[in-house]
Amino acid sequence: MILNETGRRRILVVGDAMLDRYYEGVTDRISPEAPVPVVRVRSSFDRPGGAANVALNLASLGVQVTFLAFVGADPDADALRHRLEEAGVACRFIASPTARTIVKLRVLSLRQQVIRLDFEDGFHREDHAALATLFRDQLADHDLAVLSDYGKGTLTGVSELIAAARVAAVPVLVDPKGADFTRYAGAAVITPNASEFATVAGRAADETDFASRAFALRDTLRVDHLLVTRGERGMSLFGPDGAALSIPAEAREVYDVTGAGDTVIATLAVGMACGLSIVDAMRLANVAAGIVVSRKGTAAVTLDELSAVAVPHAAFADPAATLRQIQEAKRRGERIVMTNGCFDILHAGHVDYLSRAKSLGHKLVVAVNTDASVRRLKGAGRPVNPLEQRMTVLHALKAVDWVLPFDGSVAADGTHDDTPLDIISTVMPHVLVKGGDYTFETIVGAREVAAAGGEVLALPFVDGLSTTNMIKRLTAPETSA
Repeated sequence: MILNETGRRRILVVGDAMLDRYYEGVTDRISPEAPVPVVRVRSSFDRPGGAANVALNLASLGVQVTFLAFVGADPDADALRHRLEEAGVACRFIASPTARTIVKLRVLSLRQQVIRLDFEDGFHREDHAALATLFRDQLADHDLAVLSDYGKGTLTGVSELIAAARVAAVPVLVDPKGADFTRYAGAAVITPNASEFATVAGRAADETDFASRAFALRDTLRVDHLLVTRGERGMSLFGPDGAALSIPAEAREVYDVTGAGDTVIATLAVGMACGLSIVDAMRLANVAAGIVVSRKGTAAVTLDELSAVAVPHAAFADPAATLRQIQEAKRRGERIVMTNGCFDILHAGHVDYLSRAKSLGHKLVVAVNTDASVRRLKGAGRPVNPLEQRMTVLHALKAVDWVLPFDGSVAADGTHDDTPLDIISTVMPHVLVKGGDYTFETIVGAREVAAAGGEVLALPFVDGLSTTNMIKRLTAPETSA
């Protein structure tokens, strides 16, 4: 399911553009003016939101993207354009003389949203004929169109857009909004969430009733496929001839569901544009949603991230891709924790240790000794499990986000230094963790991480649990009474 042709695919996006603005700080007191928390703001940042986040997700996946939208004639529109063009999105904005660019301002404290402030007029009264003309002019140059409806007025004439795309033989994917889905009739795929589906089709009594309502809605709308995103219950796809498929959610840890629907429709669109079946494209979109809900705010996924999760061994074969993912996480402001070891026979002590290490930040990187390195350190007969198997088991743990192999380095005299110093210096984590009786002086990479402003910590192992002791017990000769 690896996508190799994204750079040659062109996708047209139309929908409600928004600018998501974040103020982040700490709360340590209640206002004397009113019983509300006081947030001491330490940082702020902007991200494209709404349909603009769909465009950003598409660009992050490597396709060529054109984005059509209404905006205000204001600095917020300039900020939104800058963010999108920086990511490679071609913006075709229509500036309204009366309405302002939609801005969603969120105040965050201790990783929690304190309040959201919305600044919007909506674009229901704009020149939708001009938008339709711009849309028709762009169709011939694109492989697929995505219509992202947030109910702010940009897609008031959505039926006309779908009809134009059908004439041009360009498939249309729609992320719908509201209680009237008939205006999306004729689209290739619509992707409501469970709440939106229930608003239109009614609340189902059970899975059989749910499927019956879904097929009835698909037939009424004359769409090829109906894909319902169901949060922790995954996704359900309903196609022609009574074909249905449900898959469970892929999320390892849900932190923020903001923009998850944008990621789903963007990934689905890329998969279909690159020739995947809709089932394979749906599975890929499910993986992407699992990645994005583990992050703060609206976010985008990359092909490297999809490859590493959807096909884990791809990451093992290409550590450079894993390193790129780590650097991207750093740029997003995520706190990176790192540890290392042989992890030959994984036991409860390892799981406890890795869980505690993960709790120190947002993402955990585990560097693992190669087979040759383990032999040099532990002697003949080790490792019991080869590198790929050790990495596979580690990667399956909820606490572990990335696994990297290391073989140490060779000194001028030919001796081997089986330490992770090189890989630690490359990753340069915010927190370096080691287990057991290590001290700052004996932890490899401690000085380098500390010099870069990071933390170095030693976490005790669970008493009585070690791979060496387990092997001794397994190989000890039996004694008779």
